[in-house]
Amino acid sequence: MDARVLLSAFLALFVAELGDKTQLAVLTLSASSRKPWSVFLGGAAALVLLTGLAALVGEAVFRAVPATTLRRASAALFVAMGFWIWFRK
Repeated sequence: MDARVLLSAFLALFVAELGDKTQLAVLTLSASSRKPWSVFLGGAAALVLLTGLAALVGEAVFRAVPATTLRRASAALFVAMGFWIWFRK
């Protein structure tokens, strides 16, 4: 295991997830159910599963598509989503 990659992934996801819709959904579910540990365990399991799937799919895609193309496509997708959010009514 590469500790540098592990730390990079942790920090990138930690910062990216602060205040996002998943965190707000967990906050709402926890407040309405009054069962924070059940919400925590369910949310953690879902995030672990989705992250695992993304890592496996990402590795498979990387074998077929060059890294430069993936970075550019990701950047274009984020810009497109930003414009869509900015200009939608």
